[in-house]
Formats: sequence, structure tokens, C-alpha cells
Amino acid sequence: MKGFIRNMPEQPKFKPITLEVLAQQLGLTFEGKKDTLIQGAASLTTAKPGDLVFLADKKFRTLLQKSPAAAAIVPYDEPPLPLPVMRAPNPYLSFVQALEIMYQPYRPPPGIHPTASIHPSATIGPDVSIGAGCVIGEKVVIGAKTIIFPLVSIYPQVTIGEECLIHSLVTIREDTQIGRRVVIQPGAVIGADGFGFLQDEAGRSRRIPQVGRVVIEDDVEIGANTTIDRAALEVTLISRGVKIDNLVQIAHNVTIGPDTIIAAQTGIAGSTKIGQRVIMGGQVGLTDHIEIGDEVLIAAKTGVTKSVPEGAKIAGSPHLNIMDWRKAWVSIPQLYDLLKNFRRLQRKVQELEEQLAGLNRSTPDDCGTPLPLRQLQPLNQRRWRLVWDKH
Repeated sequence: MKGFIRNMPEQPKFKPITLEVLAQQLGLTFEGKKDTLIQGAASLTTAKPGDLVFLADKKFRTLLQKSPAAAAIVPYDEPPLPLPVMRAPNPYLSFVQALEIMYQPYRPPPGIHPTASIHPSATIGPDVSIGAGCVIGEKVVIGAKTIIFPLVSIYPQVTIGEECLIHSLVTIREDTQIGRRVVIQPGAVIGADGFGFLQDEAGRSRRIPQVGRVVIEDDVEIGANTTIDRAALEVTLISRGVKIDNLVQIAHNVTIGPDTIIAAQTGIAGSTKIGQRVIMGGQVGLTDHIEIGDEVLIAAKTGVTKSVPEGAKIAGSPHLNIMDWRKAWVSIPQLYDLLKNFRRLQRKVQELEEQLAGLNRSTPDDCGTPLPLRQLQPLNQRRWRLVWDKH
């Protein structure tokens, strides 16, 4: 099997480009032969002749010096290298921009597959591609240059903007509104009923109709098998530029602010409001009806139980300020030793108390005070007593 995979012919994913042309398109200066042909891209550890690489961390400089790559993107202050280079203030960002220029992902040509089912009242824009087995419902509007891969189901009265990319097995429920340049990965479900139930007098769960909708603004990306529930009454809102990873659950009436990033396996309960430019690690859980301020950083596996102010950095479950959480986490391996020491001290205190009780029951001295208690009197009083006794 390994041999079969190794011997498979490589698919042409990259558009060949010369060093000079790529540098011009990136707005960068270059050093080396201007006609150097770049035919691919790779990391420093896997690069081969013809590849473009980048150096973002100087600790990998040795790898770059030995690399067979065709060219590299490096910082401005990087010393001369034995291969052609382009110099950039942010090599990683420039490398990503180069990928956008060179990479050629698969895109089906415009057209409607004969097995697609499209309602006569649907409006399909120019240069749209609709794949095999798709179902497009009544009064759906699909913008120009949008690509819909096979087996997508779009319910009635959905609006999809221009240049969207909707992958296979996506389901978009009725009344959903999707902006421009939205990417939805395979298996995502947009606009399913929110989880709303009310128990009646007999203790049986009664479904609450979910009559709202989902609104997704421009430039949003939604990961595979992510679910975004429709609102109970109003709108579940995913604002411009939000990036959502795979396997994320967003409940009804949630609002997510612009440019927020949400990693995989996160769950956001109903009616929670999230500000802009928030970053959530994987497996974060947010309770319902709370507010997360702008630019909050939430570490992976955090359980957020109450509202969080703007700019906070939190971790743990229930959540703490991230510095407090780190201090607490460091102490966890020491808890067993601390408990042993506490129990040892507890036994010692008990022994001392028993000894003290025994001493207190001893015979009084000539002043009528038990000798041990007299011995335990404060030092200044004992000194006074000694002076008095001498006189």
C-alpha cells in the first residue's frame, strides 16, 4: 500500500512562476536569478528542487542553508544565502500570499449538472456551478460565480451571495441568508432547529417552535460538520470575517462578532453574545445568556460560566484569569505532598495539645498557678516576676 501511494503520479496543484514575477506580485525585493522557476511550495523539512520555502524562525537557518528549494522568503536582516531569496517584513504572511497566487484548487466549471433538482422559482446567477444530486428549493437565490458541490440540500427562500463555495453534503435550512465569499465545508448544517423544549405539567418535554433564521455575513468560513441553529424568534448571527473550525455547535440566538476565530469541538449555548476578534481554543464550552467582550482570548478546554470583560485572557473550568489558572495548574502536582505534610502537621498539633492538656492538670506551685501555665506566660511578664521574686 505504501508503495502504491509513493508511486502515484502527483497532481499539478501549483502554477509555475518565475522568481521575478512572483516577487513583483508580492511587492518584494529579490536576490538571485530572476528566471528561477518556482513550481511548488513546501516546508523546510520536506522541500525539494523547484519548491518555495520561508524562514520565520532563525533557529531553522541551518535547514534553509542546506535546502534544495528553488527559492526562499526570508526576513530583511537575514544574511546572504546560497539560494535565491525574497525579503519580506513578515515571511510567513508573504508565503501565504504566494500560495494564493500559485495554488490551483479544484473548481468545477460553471454549469448545472443534469441530476440537480432546481425549483423553477429559484434564481441562479451567472457562472454558477451546481453539482450532481443537489436540491435547490423554492425561491432560492444564488449569486454569481458561486460553486455548489454535489449532494447539497438548500431549503426554500435561502439567499446565497456571490463567489461562495459550498462543499458536498451541506444542508442549508429555510430562510437562511448567506453573504458573499462564504466557504462552507462538507457536512455542515446551517439553520437546523434550535434545542428548545418546555416541560408541561406532566413533565413531558414540549417542543418550542424555532421560527427565527440564521444570517451569515461576508467572508465567513464554516468547518466540516459544524452546526449553526436557527434562532427561536429572531436571528442567529455570524458576523463578517468569522472563521469557524470543524465540529463546532452554535446554538439558537447566538451572536458572534466580526473576525472572531473558533477552534474545533467548541460549543456555544443559546443567546450568548460574543464580541469581535475573540479567539477560542478547541473544546471550549460557553454557557447560555452570557456576553464575551471584544478581543478576549479563551484557552482550549475552558468552561466559561459567566460574562467575560473586553480583553480578558481566561482558562480552566470554571474559567479563571489565565495567570491565576497557570498558578493553580502548577500547584496540582504538589497537592499530594501538601496533603501528606498537612496530615503530619495535624498529628503533631494533636500531640502537642494532648501534652499541654496533661501539663495543665499538674500540681499548682506556691502562687496557686499551675507551673506549666506560669512557664508559658509572656516573656516580659516572666521577667517582671523574676525581678519581683528577687526582691
